[in-house]
Amino acid sequence: MYKIATLNKISDTGLSVLDASKFAISADEKNPDGVILRSFSMHEMELPGSLSCVARAGAGVNNIPLDKCSEKGIVVFNTPGANANAVKELVLASLLLSSRKITQGVAWAQGLKGQADVAALVEKGKAAFVGPEAMGKKLGVIGLGAIGILVANAASALGMEVIGYDPFLSVQAAWNAEPCVKLAANIDEIAENCDYITVHVPYNKDTKGMVNAEMFGKMKKGVRILNFSRGELVNNADMIAALSDGVVDTYVTDFPVDELLGVDGVIPVPHLGASTPESEENCAQMAAKELRDYLMCGNIKNSVNFPNCEMPCTGHKRICIAHKNQANVIVDVTTALNAKQIGIVDMANKTRGDYAYTMIAVDQAELAAIETSLAAIDGVIRVRIV
Repeated sequence: MYKIATLNKISDTGLSVLDASKFAISADEKNPDGVILRSFSMHEMELPGSLSCVARAGAGVNNIPLDKCSEKGIVVFNTPGANANAVKELVLASLLLSSRKITQGVAWAQGLKGQADVAALVEKGKAAFVGPEAMGKKLGVIGLGAIGILVANAASALGMEVIGYDPFLSVQAAWNAEPCVKLAANIDEIAENCDYITVHVPYNKDTKGMVNAEMFGKMKKGVRILNFSRGELVNNADMIAALSDGVVDTYVTDFPVDELLGVDGVIPVPHLGASTPESEENCAQMAAKELRDYLMCGNIKNSVNFPNCEMPCTGHKRICIAHKNQANVIVDVTTALNAKQIGIVDMANKTRGDYAYTMIAVDQAELAAIETSLAAIDGVIRVRIV
């Protein structure tokens, strides 16, 4: 019986993927084999020795201590694309909000309550909320992953001229892009030419504060910027200055913080990007399947710290080894198996940066003795028999 700890409320539809005869799910489990969570921060959490995998029901994993997990051989999963449609829809809504001053107009209209002849006041005051149409304008999409490509295609269908930029554009994303979506050679092409810019890149040390004063200096006056990826991608002090100078007309962010609240031109959305029942179910189902396939079969798909590695399940026992990406580990592993006369039926090995993962299907069922021997090999972090 595999024990799963839920650190947030997880959709029952998603958890139903886990067979109750094989998985015990609890919010109070202290020694879980796997963890499934959404926004709960694990950074101050003591990671139990039993923990083999963590699945984030969402894309971002900044709430998970990746380095610590990697050092312990704990595989961390996310669910790319599961919430893509939900975020896409909110980005499109926010693009229109940024243009037409809808939120400002609604707030003003609410303030007319109790005044005489509201209809006349509306006709007199509506000129303050005039804004441009999106059709025919240029939209720059920075990051053409699961969400970015949907936004690009949908904006193109609205009649916008779409320019996308992604230095790591995948073949699949390129195939999914509508023919009219143009690809920029560099990010400056986006900054210099676009009326609207939406950001869809992961947050890391290279992208932190990427939307900053230097980038604003290259933008068209009156640009509208949307951020539904991570708040830290934008330098807030530089954004406030750009709004004050009129370089940026409107900034719509799904990540409100104190210094942005009350700033003219900022539309703070309370982190609603993936807040749909469909998205929560999709993310939960994908996360649960990732945990299930790893714990029961050793297969890794959509990991953020170990390489993806899969083998068909044939009924043979398999040895799953998380290890450092260094010389002689595989040689030492196969030598140890040969010494115990354990035959190899199938094998897969993948690497990712400093780490690697190896699965070996074998012709024996009793492997307790070899598990200890393999764990003692230099470079081996964790061994599991499934």
